[in-house]
Amino acid sequence: MRVVYTLLLLICSIAVHAQYTVTGVVKDGTTNSPLPFASIITQDGTIIVGDLDGKFNIETQTRQQELTISYTGYENKIIKLQAGKNFYTVKLKIKPQELNEVVITQTDAGSQIILHAINRKSLNDPQQKLNSFRYKTYNRLIITANPDSLSGKIDSVFVYEKAGRILEKIDSTGFKFKKLIEKQHLYQTEKVSEYNYTKNEGLKENILATRMAGFKEPIYEFIGLQLQSYSVYNNIDLLETKYIGPLDDNAFTEYKYHVLDTVSIDNRETYMIYFTPKRAKKKKRLDGILYIDRATFGVAKAVFRVKNVLDINSTHYFKFEKDLNLWFPDKKTLKIVKGNNKQDINILGETIKFDAIDETSIPREKEASDFVYVYSESINSEKEFNIPLVIKNPAIAIEIKEEAISRPEEYWKQYRTTTLDERSLNTYPALDSLVAEEKIEKLVKLGKRVITGYLPLGFFDLDLRQIVKYNNYEGFRLGLGGITNKKFSETFRIGGYGVYGTKDGEFKYNLGAAVRIGKFSDSWIGGSYTEDVQEIGSTNFATDKRVFKIYDPRPINVSTFYKYWRWQAYLETKIIPKTESRWSFNHTAVDPRFDYVFNVNDRLYSSYTLSTFEGTVQWNPFSDFMQTPEGRTEVEKRFPKFTFQYTQAIKGALDGDFNFSKFDFRAEYEKKYINGQKTSIVVQTGLALGEIPITHLYSTSPNNLDKDGVIARITFAGKNSFETMYFNEFFSSHYGMFQFKHALRRQNLFWKIKLTPVLVTRTVWGNMEHQERQVGQPYKTLEKGYYESGLELNEIFQGLGLTFFYRYGPYHLPDFDRNISIKLSFVLKLF
Repeated sequence: MRVVYTLLLLICSIAVHAQYTVTGVVKDGTTNSPLPFASIITQDGTIIVGDLDGKFNIETQTRQQELTISYTGYENKIIKLQAGKNFYTVKLKIKPQELNEVVITQTDAGSQIILHAINRKSLNDPQQKLNSFRYKTYNRLIITANPDSLSGKIDSVFVYEKAGRILEKIDSTGFKFKKLIEKQHLYQTEKVSEYNYTKNEGLKENILATRMAGFKEPIYEFIGLQLQSYSVYNNIDLLETKYIGPLDDNAFTEYKYHVLDTVSIDNRETYMIYFTPKRAKKKKRLDGILYIDRATFGVAKAVFRVKNVLDINSTHYFKFEKDLNLWFPDKKTLKIVKGNNKQDINILGETIKFDAIDETSIPREKEASDFVYVYSESINSEKEFNIPLVIKNPAIAIEIKEEAISRPEEYWKQYRTTTLDERSLNTYPALDSLVAEEKIEKLVKLGKRVITGYLPLGFFDLDLRQIVKYNNYEGFRLGLGGITNKKFSETFRIGGYGVYGTKDGEFKYNLGAAVRIGKFSDSWIGGSYTEDVQEIGSTNFATDKRVFKIYDPRPINVSTFYKYWRWQAYLETKIIPKTESRWSFNHTAVDPRFDYVFNVNDRLYSSYTLSTFEGTVQWNPFSDFMQTPEGRTEVEKRFPKFTFQYTQAIKGALDGDFNFSKFDFRAEYEKKYINGQKTSIVVQTGLALGEIPITHLYSTSPNNLDKDGVIARITFAGKNSFETMYFNEFFSSHYGMFQFKHALRRQNLFWKIKLTPVLVTRTVWGNMEHQERQVGQPYKTLEKGYYESGLELNEIFQGLGLTFFYRYGPYHLPDFDRNISIKLSFVLKLF
């Protein structure tokens, strides 16, 4: 949804040649229902295809011409354009007839053609048929409006009182918007890419040039957005939303097909097939047309349409390569306009008004955003097939070189198929001036850092996480921290923090520095010293992403900590494809701040020293990554994902007291469904062997207070915590945890009350070796298996929700209410 809201915001908040625009709608003359994707033929032979609602739009230099409206099974109709008339309703008469062009014996002609197309995908999909290919693409995206669609009048707004009609104000909004749009587009970007593909290494996009109006450095996250699918033969991606494709192997369970016509493309006859979901009221609905070659059953053209909050039209054009007997991608277009929604949407202080889905509602007065649209066009050139090709860094799906953001105008001219018009030429200087004046680029960069928990202050980024926290041991944890940014140095960084606990009355701090030794792999070698406290039995993976939270709910109620003094040397790198890893050596003095001693061979340790080596690898084998001048980011998150961590304590190394080994593993899986539901699974295990104190064992993230009464135990829910398990109730030296979540579609209840129901089940099994070594801290083990299930009702109002969990199985407690957990949940969404 982030990309949907981003495009809506652009449409809402940014407030040519002499051509005539003719629009209309094609309907069934008997039922008055729209005829989707009708053919409109101009006098010069140009064929325009209407949309899903039967609507069409034609820009013409003159009104003195005729249009022929054609639809399979109906009589053709000719209309003559009239001066002063811009909209035409065309009603066609039914003319039952056989489709002579389709020579298939079975009755369901459309389904039979599609079945042939699916069975021959290996011969028609370029990524299956070709060993390699390479080509370049010029892409241009604009946000604009057609000046002729705007009235541009200055309205007088009156109020009516007893004295009569009184002028209240002059509304010149439409007038100003029309004047603006006649001079320039609202926004514009350009990009030149080279696509390389081999069967062994897959597809990679090298961005040779990129340009975003108003920005000296482009917003790389926007460049990485998947606005359209690359292939039409599998699932279809539109604005980062996946749909089952009409040529998917399981397409017949999703779609029904109807042959509309036979059309000539590139001097080859094609079937024009309309596909639509079998379930008419499906929420995420994909409709469209496939033009299937009569001889090869390859796709010659494809049109996809989604109409919801946004009205999206995506068209793929192909060119027939005779030597290969293959339709190869030649061009793509994408058009986005505002769709329908039950309620208006507020985004960052702006309100986007929608027409109600119920067409019987009273029409509202049109505003500027109703006429604004997003248009993207990609044109391919310099195609080469089955050539010797070696892809450099194939694990990177998109790579942007530093020189790509500073190409001269002459470079762009060699790839543009047409010269930019006057409005396009005016857009760059106008937006460069506007963005600079409004400091928009600085605000965007600020927002990107704040989301990760940093506030840029010159060459130093303030760490927002260190300002204030709370737990039962330290009380309020107040402090400051941060790290230098690239304004200070791109190859050297210094960071740290200092905090004070109001309850324990102690000061803690960290200080560290690092040097970058590899730019492409984002490799850093560094060291740090830390004096702080940490929850006992906690499991942290060193590569976990830094996520900024205004609050961190689970640690609020933790009271058992150990204090530590740690020297650390580390290396972090992304040199291994599709991974990031961290390798460190730590020398740590540990002082438990609770009643505890560790008994090893009848020697009691109330404090101890550990010398440990730790290696952590996060592996996302199915995700796509983008390499930019700012670093590497994950642009297409796919599952499963895996994290491995190994820790080895060495006795005698720098006076280390114990030998032990820890093996930690986590697997994450997530599946989003077309209907808006989502399933997520987490499997996590840990194994600790050797002389290991309770401070470094496993507590499996409990999150329940040991108080009487359900109401007294109400706190905030954690992310993957056991909500019915009490703090310090269980400890293990080895465990296995499984969590299953299934989120249903978001439900509208009444007024602003909505909720997202999530069904949750968690279970964990564990055991403790050498229990006699842990002295002073009471606990139980998990060898019988622990179970809890519940319901999360998230985002009921302003991000707040409720969770309900119940504990059952071998560790079910005698008092019924002690097995129940009710918690508050909170989801913060900045966009």
